[in-house]
Amino acid sequence: MSNSTSKNILSGYAYYLAERQLLERQAALNALQEASRNQVSYIEYLVENQLIDESQAASTTSEYFGLPLCDINVFKTDEIPTEFLNIQVVRKKLALPLFRKGGFLYLAVTDPTIEHLYEIKFLTGYDTRLIIVEMSKLQKAMNEFLNTLILSEIGDVGNEGVNVTVDSYKEESGADLAAYDVESAPVVNFVNKVLVDAIEKRASDIHFERYENNFRIRYRQNGILYPINAPPMKLANYLLARIKVMSNLDITEHRVPQDGRFKLILSKNKSVDFRVSICPTLFGEKVVLRILDASQTLQGVDQLGMDEIQLGAFKSSLKHSQGMILVTGPTGSGKTVTLYSALNLLNSSEKNISTVEDPVEIPIEGINQVHVNTKTGLTFAKALRSFLRQDPDIIMVGEIRDLETAEIGIKASQTGHLVLSTVHTNSAPETINRLINMGVAPYNLASSLTIVIAQRLVRILCEDCKQEQKISPETLMKEGFNLDEAERIRLYEAKGCDNCVQGFKGRTGIFEVMPISVELSELIMQGSNTIEIAKQAKNEGILTLRESGLEKVKKGITSLSELNRVFN
Repeated sequence: MSNSTSKNILSGYAYYLAERQLLERQAALNALQEASRNQVSYIEYLVENQLIDESQAASTTSEYFGLPLCDINVFKTDEIPTEFLNIQVVRKKLALPLFRKGGFLYLAVTDPTIEHLYEIKFLTGYDTRLIIVEMSKLQKAMNEFLNTLILSEIGDVGNEGVNVTVDSYKEESGADLAAYDVESAPVVNFVNKVLVDAIEKRASDIHFERYENNFRIRYRQNGILYPINAPPMKLANYLLARIKVMSNLDITEHRVPQDGRFKLILSKNKSVDFRVSICPTLFGEKVVLRILDASQTLQGVDQLGMDEIQLGAFKSSLKHSQGMILVTGPTGSGKTVTLYSALNLLNSSEKNISTVEDPVEIPIEGINQVHVNTKTGLTFAKALRSFLRQDPDIIMVGEIRDLETAEIGIKASQTGHLVLSTVHTNSAPETINRLINMGVAPYNLASSLTIVIAQRLVRILCEDCKQEQKISPETLMKEGFNLDEAERIRLYEAKGCDNCVQGFKGRTGIFEVMPISVELSELIMQGSNTIEIAKQAKNEGILTLRESGLEKVKKGITSLSELNRVFN
């Protein structure tokens, strides 16, 4: 629970239980740590592990938080507002709307500190009041009502109240669309529902796609697109109009691409940025929303997925006062997260940090971020030149796309600045030859390059449902395992459960971290090819991307089939 964050000192509700002598102090502390480790509510952990009776849990929760305690069975079933049963926090069986009264929505909960309760006010427009109930009774009531919910969570919200107003609305006319109230509750609620659900599911993108005979919405989760239940075809133009209004785009323009962004404020302490791209297609406009959630992007470098040696080399390179750090990989391989994690680590009041990006993904307090604008002539190269006149310590270039940008970046790295950037290549050794082929002089590259990091993202197997997989030693040896490993290793594959997406939960990076040693620097000076550089890297014990991925397969973090999917 949020009131008990310390690892060693009891506070909040846990302290209250210990003071009431309902739990020994050490037992209360152990339960607090285990609940945090398992990412479950403290109260839920206590009851499920029979450390406290659920009636005691309910009464002490009521007393401590000053909330009413009720028997959920006394409420009339016909008063329960079923239109709210599709909200994520309700579908997770954490809260149940009981009734509405005087502008308030009354919710039955076991734990008043559960996450995402603030979303109910955002999604419904009602202020909430909490009522404490016993856990088993809440679960029974939740099962009863959720089993009666026929329409899906998306389809239900999308259809609610729409048929009354949509039919009077001419889809063909942009002017009529502008005249229609795009702030109407059904349209607003549906869009808000889709956005909040995508955030809940940790999606990176939302796709709204119009075809001749259907309308499709998909979430990109763990790098894969999954369709969700979409609204009727006739709602497509209204949803597009709503997104354009939120993004301050031209609602009447349908012939040219448009780009924008908006911020979704969920609470005082929680907001998420969305980047919007609209492109005309054969049967209408396609909308793609990129979710820019700073809480997901600004993670520590320790959480990227590097092993101990790789992480040590990366952190060591970040301590240099000058030089060039390059991160490479295809689009969607996590390069931006790696760079932002590095900048977050370097960010301090003693450093002047400037970035030039296309586009700026996440605003970071204390860093000067510039958005490339080719229409006005603001390119990577021009921004870099400007940075060098502004007394920088650290410069981040979103991507090296041409010789001019590469040469300015290298010059900056040779004159007392730490430069971070990305290049699109398949491996760390290939990056060297890509820059030389671009026109960079080998001796300049050899004297400036500090480290090259290639990376990919693989999906993480769900710990709740992953199952052991039997593969013959012969097959495993062909995949890259040695004989000893092939005979004794335990591999796992995805199965799928209610707590994951098709057997996977989140993603992690696999890396090829290549510090530029004296020997590698000499090879670069000589203009050596990719094979020669890769051979020297292997001699220095640097894992290739494939080898790094196999290490995660050995540890049961991901599956062999997932690794092959990424590389194939």
